[in-house]
Amino acid sequence: MDRREVLRSIAGGLTTATIGDLTRVSGTGRAGNSRLGIAQFSYSARLRADRSAAVKKGLSDPLNFIDHCHKVGAGGVQMNIGVPDEDYARRVRRKAEGYDVFVEGSVSLPKQSSDVERFEAALRTAKQAGARVIRTAIGGRRYEQFSNAGQFEAFAARSLKSLQLAGPVAARQRMRLAIENHKDWRIDQMLDMIKRLGSEYVGVCVDTNNSFALLEDPMAVVEAYAPVGFSAHLKDMAVGEYEEGFLLADVPLGQGVLDLSKMVDILRKANPDIRFSLEMATRDALKVPCLTDKYWVTFTDVPGSDLARALRYVRANASTESLPKVNHLPLDELVKLEGDNIKQSLAFAKERLNL
Repeated sequence: MDRREVLRSIAGGLTTATIGDLTRVSGTGRAGNSRLGIAQFSYSARLRADRSAAVKKGLSDPLNFIDHCHKVGAGGVQMNIGVPDEDYARRVRRKAEGYDVFVEGSVSLPKQSSDVERFEAALRTAKQAGARVIRTAIGGRRYEQFSNAGQFEAFAARSLKSLQLAGPVAARQRMRLAIENHKDWRIDQMLDMIKRLGSEYVGVCVDTNNSFALLEDPMAVVEAYAPVGFSAHLKDMAVGEYEEGFLLADVPLGQGVLDLSKMVDILRKANPDIRFSLEMATRDALKVPCLTDKYWVTFTDVPGSDLARALRYVRANASTESLPKVNHLPLDELVKLEGDNIKQSLAFAKERLNL
């Protein structure tokens, strides 16, 4: 079954009620209020600083995170809510509603049957807190994680098992489970898993640049996932060359090479009420060693034309000046830079993307 057939089949399985639900997956906030949210990962340096200073009520606390994101002008949050008591979850909901910001959760998948109870509790809490979408991820950087094809095949089997455990729970809780394309699955593999699950409650958290590390065209990724996009990670990217492949960096929105306006339009057309969250890492560029043998051990079916296209794209858009070099900074300076990057991205989204 080719990609178009998969998409038609998935879309054809949605009932009228389901389509209505998809236009309301935002959780809190007015209909049509699509201001840019912030994914908690964007504050990785700040969270690290909080931990090192033993801050008890830092940005890892959902109430504090909502307060902070509202203060900097964000329209929503995507965060790990955990499993607090019901009163706390309702406080999260009331605070978000008071600020008119949306809430999305973030959760790890169950690895085995004994983990299902923990997973369901997290979904139940997220629902009490006002979320209707909860983001998850399956793997890490595939080309770093595995040394041979057999390891990846075993990972694929475990991943499908996790999703088969998670799907019925998501349906029972009426919670949209959005799987991020996380430098792990290429388009056809991701869509095939979703198709095999056959659940209207399992879709994608569409990340706008992760899949370039897998030699996939960023615009093609957005177009392919848009019909099953429950949520979106909006990020821009800068690229450069190095001897073993290319460099891939997160940069503030508008300072990279992606056509973010077109991507937002595609995703909105497929789901008018999809919520966008900034997910930006303030760090040095990642190395994507696509010219090494190890990179290719799990990509035996990827055509050489994909590699050629990706390298042409890098060479046409390479800019050493745009690539961040920040890992050497003291933590307090990195925290400040991270905050500045987030504020610049929010301003660009408001001025140029109608977010």
